[in-house]
Amino acid sequence: MSPAARLRGLEPDWLRDPRVWRTEVLGGLVVALALIPEAISFSIIAGVDPAIGLFASFTMAVTIAIVGGRRAMISAATGAVALVIAPLNREHGFGYLVAAVILAGVFQIVLGALGVAKLMRFVPRSVMVGFVNSLAILIFMAQVPEMTDVPWPVYPLLAAGLALLVFLPKVTTVVPAPLVSIVVLTVVTVAAGIAVPTVGDKGELPSSLPVPGLPDVPFSLDTLTTIAPYALAMALVGLMESLMTAKLVDEITDTHSSKTRESVGQGVANIVTGFFGGMGGCAMIGQTMINVRVSGARTRMSTFLAGAFLMVLCIVFGPVVSDIPMAALVAVMVMVCFATFDWHSIAPKTLKRMPAGEITVMVVTVACVVATHNLAVGVVVGSVTAMVVFAKRVAHLADVTAVTDRDGTTVVYRVTGELFFASSNDLVGRFDYAADPDRVVIDLSAAHVWDASSVAALDAIETKYAQHGKTVEITGLNEPSARIHGTLSGELTGSN
Repeated sequence: MSPAARLRGLEPDWLRDPRVWRTEVLGGLVVALALIPEAISFSIIAGVDPAIGLFASFTMAVTIAIVGGRRAMISAATGAVALVIAPLNREHGFGYLVAAVILAGVFQIVLGALGVAKLMRFVPRSVMVGFVNSLAILIFMAQVPEMTDVPWPVYPLLAAGLALLVFLPKVTTVVPAPLVSIVVLTVVTVAAGIAVPTVGDKGELPSSLPVPGLPDVPFSLDTLTTIAPYALAMALVGLMESLMTAKLVDEITDTHSSKTRESVGQGVANIVTGFFGGMGGCAMIGQTMINVRVSGARTRMSTFLAGAFLMVLCIVFGPVVSDIPMAALVAVMVMVCFATFDWHSIAPKTLKRMPAGEITVMVVTVACVVATHNLAVGVVVGSVTAMVVFAKRVAHLADVTAVTDRDGTTVVYRVTGELFFASSNDLVGRFDYAADPDRVVIDLSAAHVWDASSVAALDAIETKYAQHGKTVEITGLNEPSARIHGTLSGELTGSN
């Protein structure tokens, strides 16, 4: 085999497929166009110059394309991060904001190395569904200001854009419908001289690439204590949104990604972004859905090109990009909302079959996200609610049945189910201490002891029988239950 053939054998298959290249390149271009007004809007929220948000989106996308764990996911400046760091910028200045972004990146690397990504296994499906639905609602709510108090031509342009997005894929998928919609509506508005809000109305685009440098702050303990709380909050919010988005993309693409690598990658991307004077960021869910679900991109190339195209569009084609009507981008985002929302989850047939607890968790997650405009808050509250619902459900699964032998000298209590803090609290009251015979056997062969509360309950049962002059024998413990019982029994009170 020739060296060239061996080299080709080491290449990923998609490198030799022109169709994949076309999809990735066009997907990156569509995302770049959609990133511009979003990044500018988030810059305004953070209280910084629009160029700062655009620089952050460029460096985040390019860096995470190389070091991230989830292919085709888009990371850029986001509203959640902007909300966290806005008070720091307002009270202490831009230098402190940049320093906080760098420290947040360090925190994310440490958290990633410590295995924080493994916590994602505790996020139940009902929370994930609520996360997806609330995401769709938030994306739509963000478009509402662009559809109210605007010139009347915006509405026919919006309708035309939606029509192109719906019907063009039925005719051809050679070119992404969002790109066609943006180009067509821009040409129409410019050629006809239609006065509607444009990308240029959001803010001035940068005219040069960002330059690396150190944050303009005193390198002191006082600076560290000032930025640390904001940096930690940014790190946690950024990781939460990024890992949830990665999990969503895993499900959409039916592929696996390294959440630990993604966590560390987010930290590296934020450190790079900070040294280039950006406002930091995390996974951008709306743009990720454009890239993965609408455009069909699947590789790191689309993520890298989204960042690269963003700077090219701003620096080289700034005047043209400024003329893009906001109606075109709003139409794309509305379609993203529709495609993202899990309509099956609210279908009457589904709601009839779904347990009430699962519906409650989903509704709580959506309500918290919509109320706070913070996806991380909704996920945390939803997960806690799911745990409470689960504990309440499992607590009723522990059952106790008693059988007395024929001669009346021994009673056997058979305990069935999971014994933990919720179920073991009622266990003590399930025994007849006064009327039972002198020998009591507690058979735990069909049960499992999970925690100290269960061991304490078993100790309390033995103590109560001892007060009546009766002996207790605990049998049937499986190996993990025997281990925890042997370690903690008799050690949970101060009487010994």
